[in-house]
Amino acid sequence: MSAKPIVAATDGSEEALRAVDWAAREAVLRGAPLRIVAAPGLLPRMADTEDPSQYPNVSETIRQNTDIALTAAAERAAKAAPDLLIDTDHLEGGPADAVTESASGALMLVVGSRGVGAFTAMILGSVSRYAATHASSPVVVVREEIAAARRQVGIGIGDLQGNAAALTFAFEEAALRKASLVAVNAWHTPETDISRAGLTSAGQKYLEDEATRQLAELLSDWQAKYPDVPVSHEVVRGHPGRILSGLSARADLVVLGRHPAHHGPAGVIHAVLNHAHGPIVTVPSS
Repeated sequence: MSAKPIVAATDGSEEALRAVDWAAREAVLRGAPLRIVAAPGLLPRMADTEDPSQYPNVSETIRQNTDIALTAAAERAAKAAPDLLIDTDHLEGGPADAVTESASGALMLVVGSRGVGAFTAMILGSVSRYAATHASSPVVVVREEIAAARRQVGIGIGDLQGNAAALTFAFEEAALRKASLVAVNAWHTPETDISRAGLTSAGQKYLEDEATRQLAELLSDWQAKYPDVPVSHEVVRGHPGRILSGLSARADLVVLGRHPAHHGPAGVIHAVLNHAHGPIVTVPSS
C-alpha cells in the first residue's frame, strides 16, 4: 500500500463527483488512501448589521455549501470503493493556488473539467488548467464518463528525447491496468513552412521515417523494464492537440509530459484538455 494519497478536488458539481469516482477507483488500484479537498472562493460580507450573528454571511454560506460538497464526495467515493480510506479537507486561499498546492507530496491530483453553472464552470475550468500546468505531482483532468475500460493507455511524445517521468507514469499505469500502451508523436508543419524550407514529398517521408526510428528506439528501453506491457507507436502528421484529443477517444487515459510553465508546450496541453473525450494526465518533468 502506498503511504502517499491521491488527492481529488470537488465543488459539488457532477463533473467533480465523476472525478472523485475516478480517483477512488485509482486509489484502490494503487492501494493508496484518498484525500478529498475543496477550496471555495470566499466572498466578503455583503451587508453590515447591528447584530451580524443573527444572519449567515456569504462566507458562512459558502463554507456550509463546501461542507455539503465534501460530504457528498466522500459518500460517492465510499460507494465506489467501500474499503477505501477517505479523508476530507477544507483548503484556504485562492482556489487555483490552494488546489494546486494540495498536490504536494501526493501520488496525483484529480480534478473535474467544469463546475456548477456558467460562472463556476469558468472558475473551476481555470483552476483545472492552472493545476494541470503548475502542480508538482501528476494532474488528471477527468472529462466525460467512460462507459467501459478499453485496456489502453496513450502517451503523447512531443520531444523524442523523451520525458522520463511521463514515460514511467504511462508504463506503470498500463501495467497496473493490464493494458497496452500506444505512444504517439504528432508533428505539425504549416504548408508555408514546408514550401519555404523546400521540403519535397521524399524529404517529408524521410523525416517521418527518422521520427519513427527515434520513437521506437526511445521506447525499447522502457519495453525492457515493462516486458508484460504490449507497446505500439505511431508518428502522425497533424496538430498535436487534435491528434492527442482523438487518441483520448480510444484510450482509458492519455499521458502528457510537461516542463516548467515557462518552458513547456502549454498550448498543446490546453488544446487537449479543452477537447479530450476522457481523462488526461499531465506529468511534470523530473
